[in-house]
Amino acid sequence: MPESTPAPLTFTTPLGLPLTAAFDGGRLTSDGGLPWLAEADAALGLCEALAACLPPRKRGGRRPLVQHLRQRVFQIACGYADQNDATTLRHDPLFKLVCGRLPESGPPLASQATLSRLENRVDRHTAQRLAEALVALYVRERGRQGRPPRILLDVDGTDDPAHGQQEGVRYHGYYRQHMYHPLLVFDGDTGQLITAVLRPGHAHASRFVVLVLRRLLRRLRTTWPGVRVELRADSGFAVPRLYRWCEANTVHYTIGLIPNRRLEALADDLLAEAQAQSVALGGAKIRLAGEARYQAGSWDRERRVVYKAEVLAQGPNTRFVVTDHREPPLVVYDTYVDRGQAENYIKDFKNALAADRLSDHRFFANQFRLLLHTAAYWLLGTLRTQLTGTDLAQAQFDTLRLHLLKIAGRVRELCTCVRLHLAAAHPSEPLWRHLAAHRRSLTA
Repeated sequence: MPESTPAPLTFTTPLGLPLTAAFDGGRLTSDGGLPWLAEADAALGLCEALAACLPPRKRGGRRPLVQHLRQRVFQIACGYADQNDATTLRHDPLFKLVCGRLPESGPPLASQATLSRLENRVDRHTAQRLAEALVALYVRERGRQGRPPRILLDVDGTDDPAHGQQEGVRYHGYYRQHMYHPLLVFDGDTGQLITAVLRPGHAHASRFVVLVLRRLLRRLRTTWPGVRVELRADSGFAVPRLYRWCEANTVHYTIGLIPNRRLEALADDLLAEAQAQSVALGGAKIRLAGEARYQAGSWDRERRVVYKAEVLAQGPNTRFVVTDHREPPLVVYDTYVDRGQAENYIKDFKNALAADRLSDHRFFANQFRLLLHTAAYWLLGTLRTQLTGTDLAQAQFDTLRLHLLKIAGRVRELCTCVRLHLAAAHPSEPLWRHLAAHRRSLTA
């Protein structure tokens, strides 16, 4: 890209010596941590697997598809969610290098128009193949340490506000907005995002959940026959069809229930006991749990309901879950509460990776986008796992990106190598050393 040389900007300094700044530094990158994303992608075989699911190009074979996918997924992981960002990033020397082109002498990467055409080539069947490839990746990575003792599935839906006339956008009464309503499935033990399914905006929270779980369970049980599978979900998934499916397939479940007068009556005595204990202890917080057999009008039989009665400074609080677990009530309820971690995963998915930026017109183009953001989630999640033992082991993705990826550097294409020059005083050097040590341990 021709280098422009606009008039420099001038700033005052405490020394009285003016500072001038201009965008004329040449082959610089602001994402010096890209090589770690590229290594994570290579280790997972992520973009290669996704490219194999796409319809073949008429010209150029499959290699350009892999490059285009890497460009798009790496951009998302680095915080560039829009296709328009490719207008300038296609010339970034380090983006070019990690996508398979020489940083200086190689041609630019794909333009915004090329990436848009890529997204709009996806139909229902291609989207399904892409989702299956991500599930296969999950199963392979989950089994690296051997057969898992259990698979804990955290299922949740989230709102994706829309501001155009995209296919499938509908008004949702609960959220009071026009939106998509994606369904997300996480591994509750590892935090891995197993699958993401785009749904129309007016879809009930439980829509497609049995269909998705049926396909997923078939894959899990084929890989690990007889593996214990557990399901956690909030009250949006409290539908009899899901209970019956779980019971028929030996999937243990803990699902929230919306309170009603009958349920509240079950907890009255326990709540009164909690209030009495709180008064006796001078207004202390008291938290008790109980259980009962309960059958709603739409249920085919009674089921175990665990309830919590809590006295707080703000007042009494009761909550209910339906479950087939046999542990004591408080253990069951605390297990359900732990599903709140999935909400943090969703925050990472939406806030750090802008997974709600689904602005294509076609529904399945937006499903493809959702899966591209899922792929970026996998890359950053893999790096975070490799940083176990550091301050970033539990960091949110935006914090991880700031400390590990957002490092300015100069890229030089030499005869024998490409050299990336980074700031000598950058505080993230120990993180790079940690990742390098992790890489050596894998190859030792």
